[in-house]
Amino acid sequence: MLTLLHFSDVHLTVPRLGWRRRDWFSKKVLGWMNVKVLGRGRRFKHATLVATEMIAQAVMKKYDGWLFTGDATKLAFGPEFTQAAKVLRVGEPEMPPVVAVPGNHDYYTTRDAQSGKFEQAFGSWLEGVRVDGHRYPYARKMGHVWVIVLNTSNPRGWSASASATAGEQQLHRLTALCQRLDPGPRILATHYPLRDAGGDVERRSHRLLDHDACLKAAIANGIGLWIHGHIHKPYVLPASADVPFPMICVGSATQTKRWSHNIYVIDGYRLTMTRRTWNPERTDFDVSHVEKLELRRETEAVQQ
Repeated sequence: MLTLLHFSDVHLTVPRLGWRRRDWFSKKVLGWMNVKVLGRGRRFKHATLVATEMIAQAVMKKYDGWLFTGDATKLAFGPEFTQAAKVLRVGEPEMPPVVAVPGNHDYYTTRDAQSGKFEQAFGSWLEGVRVDGHRYPYARKMGHVWVIVLNTSNPRGWSASASATAGEQQLHRLTALCQRLDPGPRILATHYPLRDAGGDVERRSHRLLDHDACLKAAIANGIGLWIHGHIHKPYVLPASADVPFPMICVGSATQTKRWSHNIYVIDGYRLTMTRRTWNPERTDFDVSHVEKLELRRETEAVQQ
């Protein structure tokens, strides 16, 4: 029996971002306008409060592990990463095993991705088995379950697009990594989804562009469950003929009126998901949804 916390898209920030001249000639300007003018800042005005309480309860409840699927920040400024690591209590000794993956807001520009700011801030949450020294993908055993982290975020230049790719080389490494893992359920954790709430591929400007290749790799490598964030409203998709494993979008942990996180209890290959949603009147979390799923077995991997 294993109990895991899953949360995503906290989008934490600070009043003083530390703008530099070069930032005013980057996509950060578009993001800043979204925050200040188009309402994103208002939708996340309680983010620090909700995230702080979520983490405090998780520490108290002593879950066996935590899963964070990206977007720690709004615009990938250094002070935002510092604040996110502080609020999420990264590196504190009482923490259980944690895995994390960057979201597109953590890799907002090419410079942000190449700087390694996310990896520096969340270093203790990025430990695991790797292939040939590459940062991604990696895997960490939690109880009897392997959690495999695939980085699906990459910067898109000045474009307003929020699409991304995993990339052919990373998918090759995913296969090599999975060949090293001993038996047990395999959960694939990414920021981007394969499908939206209706079971369709997302619109091009927001999707995982190489979703077909990612799906084939997941099927071939015995993935039993795909979990992610990126879409801020939570949903669950059961296994189907096209996608033979369930998929869970945890949504945003901190967006006003959508703020939720999941608790997974895994008994063998049986999973019970409990969604907990913030209640601002009680300043606590309510159980808003419970669902039972069967994880696909790794022995069902398809040889390509």
